Amino acid sequence: MQTRRQPEFQLPKASFLLIIIGIVVVFSLLKSFVTVDAGEAGVLWKRFGGGVVTDKPPMGEGFHLVAPWNDVQIYEVRQQEFFDQMKVLSSNGLDIQLEATVWYLPQVENLGFLHQTKGVNYLERVVRPALRSATREVVGRYTPEQIYSSKRAIIQNEIEEETKKILDPQYIQLNDVLVRDVTLPLTIKDAIERKLRQEQESLEYEFRLVKAEKEAEKQRIEARGKADANRILSASLTDKILRDKGIEATLKLSESPNSKVVIVGGKDGMPLILGNN
Repeated sequence: MQTRRQPEFQLPKASFLLIIIGIVVVFSLLKSFVTVDAGEAGVLWKRFGGGVVTDKPPMGEGFHLVAPWNDVQIYEVRQQEFFDQMKVLSSNGLDIQLEATVWYLPQVENLGFLHQTKGVNYLERVVRPALRSATREVVGRYTPEQIYSSKRAIIQNEIEEETKKILDPQYIQLNDVLVRDVTLPLTIKDAIERKLRQEQESLEYEFRLVKAEKEAEKQRIEARGKADANRILSASLTDKILRDKGIEATLKLSESPNSKVVIVGGKDGMPLILGNN
């Protein structure tokens, strides 16, 4: 007894073709929908229209519809931070360990040129090499002592200026460079700190000397003033003036209610007062 085989179900060729077309259409539509998030911008690349679009502003935030055969590259246009540790040489050839932070972002109006010439990896291709080159150039002008102490703020500003000169033509905006730490060889650091302490102690000693000299000069001036005043007073006190002053004082004393005896013609012609005590 032979068993009857069930007929196999076969999809019509036309239906299969429609499914393929439908998948392609859906994929194309999905690729045509582009959403640019907050803090981002999009660079359009036209497959049949000359490549990267550089003559128009980049795509802003929001929803965009593009042809499925074109492509959009999204860039972050917020300020970004990059931290780097570098070993550079001072003016006398000593190793300096320096840590710096860079705040940067792409120039939005030139985002198409940045994408065309540098690409999305512009941090490693441009920003980092520019920072290192500028740092080597600037630090090489100074001694370790200058870098460690008084010149640190100046060096930071010079690194920023040199880095900006490199990045501006590369369509990258530099906002700031912060030198966070400078590490010298331990022996050099100890020698610099000893020298700075000695200079501080010397300044303090000089300050005390100047202060003592000023105090002594002040006392000399006061003494001269008192001596001059005494000389002027002595020159003005004649015998007649002293006698008149004595008579005035005696008269005032005689007016008191206490009983007394006044004798005129005492020593030097001054009256004498004899009280009951």
